[in-house]
Amino acid sequence: MFDALSDRLESAWKKLRGQDKISKSNIQDALREVRRALLEADVNLQVVKDFISEVETKAQGAEVISGVRPDQQFIKIVYDELVRVMGEENVPLAEVTGKTTVVLMAGLQGTGKTTATAKLALHLRKQERSCLLVATDIYRPAAIDQLITLGKQIDVPVFELGIEADPVEIARQGVERARTEGINTVIIDTAGRLQIDEGMMAELASIKQVVEPDETLLVVDSMTGQEAANLTRTFHDQIGITGAILTKMDGDSRGGAALSVRQISGAPIKFVGVGEKVEALQPFYPERMASRILGMGDVLTLVEKAQEEIDLADAEKMQEKILSAKFDFTDFLKQMRLLKNMGSLGGIMKMIPGMNKLSEDQLKQGETQLKRCEAMINSMTGKERRDPDLLSSSPSRRKRIAAGSGYREADVSKLVADFQKMRSLMQQMGQGGIPGMPGMFGGGNPLAAGNRPSPGWRGYPGGAPPAKKKKEKKKKGFGTL
Repeated sequence: MFDALSDRLESAWKKLRGQDKISKSNIQDALREVRRALLEADVNLQVVKDFISEVETKAQGAEVISGVRPDQQFIKIVYDELVRVMGEENVPLAEVTGKTTVVLMAGLQGTGKTTATAKLALHLRKQERSCLLVATDIYRPAAIDQLITLGKQIDVPVFELGIEADPVEIARQGVERARTEGINTVIIDTAGRLQIDEGMMAELASIKQVVEPDETLLVVDSMTGQEAANLTRTFHDQIGITGAILTKMDGDSRGGAALSVRQISGAPIKFVGVGEKVEALQPFYPERMASRILGMGDVLTLVEKAQEEIDLADAEKMQEKILSAKFDFTDFLKQMRLLKNMGSLGGIMKMIPGMNKLSEDQLKQGETQLKRCEAMINSMTGKERRDPDLLSSSPSRRKRIAAGSGYREADVSKLVADFQKMRSLMQQMGQGGIPGMPGMFGGGNPLAAGNRPSPGWRGYPGGAPPAKKKKEKKKKGFGTL
């Protein structure tokens, strides 16, 4: 997500490095790079013009802050402008007190509308809001079956009357059913077309008139760039929408849609889809998205993901094990599986400040090494997992594990040695030490201390956050992830 845009913006900061202050002359090269970056990201031309004009005005009028370099100051100005362009704050989904909230989903075919409907239902379930899905797409083959399958997957009921019924009537009866049963939110999946046509718009208008939705969300494919913004504006003008959901954000390295939708259509982005899994839907926070675009990570979203997967009582027990050097292979395996539940390694790492420079090859290597570790641990007996010292003193056990996992005995020996080293270092960290990171995944590990990329202007020497922050984060229960 935003990889190409982030790389381009990085070259803009370089134009100001080494300068004593921001001036009208030295800022022009940086502005030119920012303009080029936005245009290549397929941001709407008018948005780009307004953006550059605002940044230039604010940069030239910015007061010099003691201890802050010009390139750092310029990045802050660009960050603030990105936040403003994308809407400044999160716009939450409506919830009507005392009655059923009605959400109408609209969009063209192929944007992932039906999947987004299920993703939204799961998101609301996590907030302890009961849901009912209503299937009104009677035209696309298997659309109703798809929604029913997704509904079973997330344990949310689906109301449908088959493909012969009138979509408007299906929607009306679905909403009535939800109100009768006291369901908190009903989400109506409507039919799309390959392009905007009168029939689709008329049907949407009729459904909207009958069910009187509290939210009308347009699902748009972020891969279409600024066209997503134009589409949103068309739907907003003809139907009246309250917000947009951008899908396939994980596959869009440009980011033009996220930067154009709010300014061009006037409708806020409420959610973004960041993967195919039904859990892969995130509320849209402009400040967090701006942080990702600038390669600063997204720690808040990372922590929220961790909170969804981690039981605080388990986290406290895990912390005690770490402090007493009793962290074992069973615990390590559990942590790896929690990491998988949170998403891909690449997606998680890019939420961590300073990790945006990891290459795809490095991330793939990290994924491969995690799989190797898991395979070897799965070949251990329960006793061996709980007591790593057994493996340190028994070549025959290591040989057996190597044969069972399909790796060499030397690989198992290295895993055991690295694990023991990591366990010792984690204990030292818990006691206030500042050890180097262990080479858990071998010399090519992209996360090893010597390979950590520097976040540059963020001011972390050598690419590592201050020890105090690490310690505080671990105390909250997320230190072993």
